[in-house]
Amino acid sequence: MSNEYKHGDITSGIIAAAMKVHSTLKSGFQEIIYHRALEIEFRSKNLLAQSEKEMPIYYEGIQIGIRRVDFLIEKKVCVEIKAVTQLEDVHLAQALNYIEAYNIEVGLLINFGSKSLEFKRLLNKKFIDNIINP
Repeated sequence: MSNEYKHGDITSGIIAAAMKVHSTLKSGFQEIIYHRALEIEFRSKNLLAQSEKEMPIYYEGIQIGIRRVDFLIEKKVCVEIKAVTQLEDVHLAQALNYIEAYNIEVGLLINFGSKSLEFKRLLNKKFIDNIINP
């Protein structure tokens, strides 16, 4: 299986949940509204979703801070959500930085703010397989 589609069953479920939320609510709400709706959809799809999961950030092996990921799904896929009219490079960079910092192999950047749902699958090319994630 191609790395691009690693955890494809999980990411497909996440995208389906996001599509349902977007088709129901459309664009125009604050991010927190989509976040809460996604929590409901993830539960209905039996996806183990940790919301606002605190994750440590390390530099040279030393913890230098904590950030919250919007969702950590099945302890395998990091989900960052936005509610902006257009995704920009800074949003993509942020999501990529998160999956690298958390050593999560796959991530999704999902934007509810545009007319059509936007999502990007992300692959952590620096992923280290034998590190246990929280």
